[in-house]
Amino acid sequence: MSRAINITATEAEVRASALKNGAAISAIETILSGGTRVVFMNGDDAERMRTVFKKQVIAGAVTRTRWVRNV
Repeated sequence: MSRAINITATEAEVRASALKNGAAISAIETILSGGTRVVFMNGDDAERMRTVFKKQVIAGAVTRTRWVRNV
């Protein structure tokens, strides 16, 4: 199972819930079409958070922001 989840919640809500549930975040970004994409450090954390956000998990493709490398 993937460590990445797309969720219909704000970045702040996802961060707070992850902290509350002891799930370590690897990467997080706002989705252009609405919501937040979050990648957890391991699959167990991702599975736990899928349960927490069960009704808010976005299925299917989403429009993401273009990644730009900061040098």
